Amino acid sequence: MSAALSLVLAPSMALLLLLLYINLRLASPLLAIPIRWLRWILFALFAAQANEQLGMFDRSAWVVAGAAFLLWFLIESGFNWLKVSAISLSPLPLFPRYVVNSSGDEWPTQKRLLKVRDWLRNNRFTPVQALKAELGESIWLRTSVHHNHDETIRLHTLFVPQESGAITVCFSVATRTADGRRYVTDNLYIPFGGFYPESWHVERTPWRRGLPGLVARHQARLAHAGSSALPWDNTPIDDINQQQQQMEMVNTELGYLLPHAEREEYGKITPEGRFRVWKEAWLLDYLGVAQRY
Repeated sequence: MSAALSLVLAPSMALLLLLLYINLRLASPLLAIPIRWLRWILFALFAAQANEQLGMFDRSAWVVAGAAFLLWFLIESGFNWLKVSAISLSPLPLFPRYVVNSSGDEWPTQKRLLKVRDWLRNNRFTPVQALKAELGESIWLRTSVHHNHDETIRLHTLFVPQESGAITVCFSVATRTADGRRYVTDNLYIPFGGFYPESWHVERTPWRRGLPGLVARHQARLAHAGSSALPWDNTPIDDINQQQQQMEMVNTELGYLLPHAEREEYGKITPEGRFRVWKEAWLLDYLGVAQRY
């Protein structure tokens, strides 16, 4: 059994290192999923091989591997819970206020991102505003906002900075309809766990990374709804900050956020809200699935 494990471990470790190296440059949420699974499985197999060589437990390699697999789940679950708790207790806002980016539309010069900008131009999307929000000290989430030809679709292109220096790009497509509803189709991969206003219809598909497919899906949702789309008549900066205020109010009323008077002592997110974030983090990290909103 030890020889068979060695044959599996060597190429698997090489594959993991290769994927890690590639993703340092791409920062792809999709590529991160097999990396996490491979890392988890390798931990279990290494534990089984170590037990085969050292004889610490009188159990078969598969039993030890299964126990190590469960141990990884417990360790990462605890670590994720601590991260959610740290976010709740941190002074950083969950719904940050956006400001106009005075530097203009700072579009990254990476080839894959320049192709996105070319697609926008070719499909008659015009730039409207460049925004940014502070996520932490000197860490900014930058957003480029475009409208389609009749201004019924507002597209947010979000550039999410990573610790490696790479940039992950996400998209959020929004439309207002004549019956007072807001349809949002996005591919954000960051766990939220909260609630949206009742008039919002949000579909989050982290697996759909391509912009053409995301826009096509949004248009299909609008066609299925049968409601007339309205052109946007407010500026992106006004709309997004109003959204942030509305989201904080709704999530406080529905028990995801604690009242302001209790946040200094207990943090921003309720225990139930922390569990929702923790659960969605697992779904996104290992399945690429967001909870239904």
